[in-house]
Amino acid sequence: MVMVNLEELPLFKGMSLAQLELLRPLFVPYECYEGTVLFEQNEPAEFLYLVITGEMMIQYKPDDGPALTVARVRPGGLVGWSALIGRRFYTSAVMCTTHATMLRVNGADLQKLCEQDPKTGVLVLERLADVIAERLRNTQPQVLSLLEKSIRSGLKC
Repeated sequence: MVMVNLEELPLFKGMSLAQLELLRPLFVPYECYEGTVLFEQNEPAEFLYLVITGEMMIQYKPDDGPALTVARVRPGGLVGWSALIGRRFYTSAVMCTTHATMLRVNGADLQKLCEQDPKTGVLVLERLADVIAERLRNTQPQVLSLLEKSIRSGLKC
């Protein structure tokens, strides 16, 4: 298991020692191996994962079709944010495409921190939101392309 110093990660840069000490016990090292399913779509959403090394593949399975790869998440990215935003279930599945090391945080524990120390909680949530927003910006063209291909292949001219 790779040891990670929170203060070296962009998500935690510039935080005070006191803030880092509040966060350190919540973000636990975690790893998975190539081909391992981290979690399935519709599984209870419990953990948020910050990718340190490796790559994760996010797949969404619509009710009426095959699973679609909607994103590949690399170091610095997040998966499992359903656990953070209060969703009961993950809305997609995540699989490790390589050996990956991560930091894992229980969504409920992070929400408690926000209540107990709002200043630190808001700072963490703002930074997490930035990472999520960036992924959504990068994912939109992929989803649009998949939709266009599906529509075109379904048309019989």
